[in-house]
Amino acid sequence: MNGFLLALAALLPSLGVGAIFWYVMRALVNADRTERAALARMDAQDAERAAKAKSARSESDS
Repeated sequence: MNGFLLALAALLPSLGVGAIFWYVMRALVNADRTERAALARMDAQDAERAAKAKSARSESDS
């Protein structure tokens, strides 16, 4: 039983660092996903505004 506890004590720091790494990477991926979605919404809004401005210009030119 003592050998098992020694082996567990030897692996525990690596498991802890691995868990912290996983949590940080998950946070980074989620932040990137959120940022990409926000940029896509902004691009869609810009395209919509540009289309409205273009149609307004073509109506005023007529």
